[in-house]
Amino acid sequence: MQTNRRTVMAGLAGFGLIGCAPGGVSGISSRGAGGLPPDLLPALNPDYDAWVLAFQDRAQAQGISGNVLAAAFRGTGYLPGVVSRDRNQTEFKRTLEDYLSIAASDERVRKGRAAFSRHEGTLRALEGRYGVDAHIIAAIWGLESFYGERRGQVPVVSATSTLAYDGRRGRFFEQQLLAALRILQSGDTTPASLTGSWAGAMGHTQFIPTSYLEFAVDFTGDGRRDIWSDDPTDALASAAAYLARNGWRRGLRWGAEATGTGSGDLVQPQPGGPRFAVTRNFGVIKRYNNSDAYAIGVGHLADRIAGGGPLRGSFPPDANGMTKSDRIALQQGLTARGFDTGGADGVIGPDTKAAIRAYQTRRGLPVSGEPSQALLESLR
Repeated sequence: MQTNRRTVMAGLAGFGLIGCAPGGVSGISSRGAGGLPPDLLPALNPDYDAWVLAFQDRAQAQGISGNVLAAAFRGTGYLPGVVSRDRNQTEFKRTLEDYLSIAASDERVRKGRAAFSRHEGTLRALEGRYGVDAHIIAAIWGLESFYGERRGQVPVVSATSTLAYDGRRGRFFEQQLLAALRILQSGDTTPASLTGSWAGAMGHTQFIPTSYLEFAVDFTGDGRRDIWSDDPTDALASAAAYLARNGWRRGLRWGAEATGTGSGDLVQPQPGGPRFAVTRNFGVIKRYNNSDAYAIGVGHLADRIAGGGPLRGSFPPDANGMTKSDRIALQQGLTARGFDTGGADGVIGPDTKAAIRAYQTRRGLPVSGEPSQALLESLR
């Protein structure tokens, strides 16, 4: 397989961020066992059951024992919500300004500095072993699972078997399912602990099963490569090992915001926004997630965790003629009037659009759900 960890995965799992998905599934008002929404609980599907029986024969032919198969599939099943999420992914792409508002939010920076302080000994040891900057490792942890707070609770065997049966990316997900069974057969974890995102990304650093088999390491020396437990050591070490084996150069920065015309490799993901002078290590971060925005997010968050400040450059107004400060003021104004936007970060997401629609309805205005300067003025 190619070493890009998520070439075919859903984009930033909530950021697209998978574990990088801050937030969770919107629109869910009730949850079932284990805190999962009802559509991520097993549902009756005889065709899926027949597919599993046929797959088990194929798995045994590839060396998976009957005992492992029996334990792995006990209590699992077809998850309709996994299929709907896979089919309903959109091509929507955030601006870099919005992306960084999430990836390097005040909360993520604050929690990152606290997490770095708690685990500095481990992070420095990993830097010494693998040559990867300790703050970069912490930033990947922060983007992928919010420092372990959002590791995912969906059973990986159920998720990957559902997607393999569904067939849209059947071959890929059958490979992930088989890799998940090999993880269980190795004894690295148990079926109950083998959980992750709806698409099968696992643990603190959101490895898919095939990447786990290729790159995960046992840094604690307990005989298991445990990326799922509350102790993040093996997961952080696995991320460092991944970057090191993909060409990370010790002592070289990822890059920095460009302050002049300069020379070398420059990237500017958002027209009119800041430019960044990047190094070969920027490309290595993209092996983790093949996105300029992601790599800048990791690098900038790492710099912020290390004590650096916000970007100095500015972004242009959005398509509605609003700056980030305008959008924050709009969110604050709506929330103050009882129309909760879910926070005031300047990112116009589903909660803010719902609040705008509710406000427009209450005021007898045309209902668009879109921000505007006129709407902001009406709130002042």
